[in-house]
Amino acid sequence: MHVKAIQTHRIEPGESLEEILDHYLLVPSEQTIVVITSKIISICQNRLVSKVGISKKALVEKEADAILQTTENPYDLYLTLKDNILIPSAGIDESNGDKVYILYPQDVQTTAIHLWNSLKEKYALEQLGILITDSHTTPMRRGVTGIGLGWCGFAPLYSYVGKPDLYGEPLRVTQINLLDALATAAVLVMGEGNEQTPLALINGAPRISFLNRPPTSAEEQSVIISMEEDLYAPLLRGAKWLKKDEMMDLIGQKLHQAPV
Repeated sequence: MHVKAIQTHRIEPGESLEEILDHYLLVPSEQTIVVITSKIISICQNRLVSKVGISKKALVEKEADAILQTTENPYDLYLTLKDNILIPSAGIDESNGDKVYILYPQDVQTTAIHLWNSLKEKYALEQLGILITDSHTTPMRRGVTGIGLGWCGFAPLYSYVGKPDLYGEPLRVTQINLLDALATAAVLVMGEGNEQTPLALINGAPRISFLNRPPTSAEEQSVIISMEEDLYAPLLRGAKWLKKDEMMDLIGQKLHQAPV
């Protein structure tokens, strides 16, 4: 497998994502997966909020679907749920932003499908993948890896269920999450600092089944596991989650109680 990062200019708010790809992508070959970091999608969508006049916690409460209630927060990060993903601070990022918070992008999956259709037509490709990534943390492991937020053009999972192990015993539950595996490889080469490489091309990735259509709703849902089914269910369900409607009620109460 070969992963190549692509350097760009510094992306500014409101730029056209399609024009950026047109400018920096060499003609991709068949079975290429085009990787785009979610941050530049957010910047192109003007998903930016000035740090003046709002606290990070208030913004997280507004953007998150649920937030973990805790009395300790040494890093000013908040464990949240956003679009069925366990993610710090509702995906809000402060790095590589000029005195602004960069929010989680809107309509990630719709964006991936739109780009897939556009690039397939432009380059007359039969097999092409799109992967939108973000950096991600793993419980009890230091540092970030990668996670796939949206994709198109290939199956998101590779299943070993029913296939034999080394001793001929059928595997029962093992699947490879291709989205996150590829995202981790791309995040490694794109970097997290001032590299200015928000795009990457992946070629020769194993176990990829390319599709000549967008994913179905069932395929989109296949990478999501409910909190009840999750291996970490005892931890997740035992936590005190404050859901969006409850957060909005609290925000309303604070505004109502604030002195005029």
